[in-house]
Amino acid sequence: MDWTKQAQHDFQSMPAEGSDLIMSARAELITAEGPYFRGIDADASLPRWMTVRPLASTSPGGPHIVDLAGGRGWLIYTFMRRHADPQIVVTEAFWA
Repeated sequence: MDWTKQAQHDFQSMPAEGSDLIMSARAELITAEGPYFRGIDADASLPRWMTVRPLASTSPGGPHIVDLAGGRGWLIYTFMRRHADPQIVVTEAFWA
């Protein structure tokens, strides 16, 4: 998983509660069979404090958002399919 400079800075500035949840969400994303969680209830296997959905419903293959702790925080990421090394890039990290 890679991070934009701004997302990395925001993550490093978070309180421990937020950064711990983000690291847990990161572990879920990088081990998921398909990080876009397509289909109805596709994210049902995720922990109850984490949901994943497309950022825009018109672009199911585009950026996705991981809502954390009922919307208290989130990660926005894109998934790039590459044969040898798929890559997830976090473009925004937030915790309130």
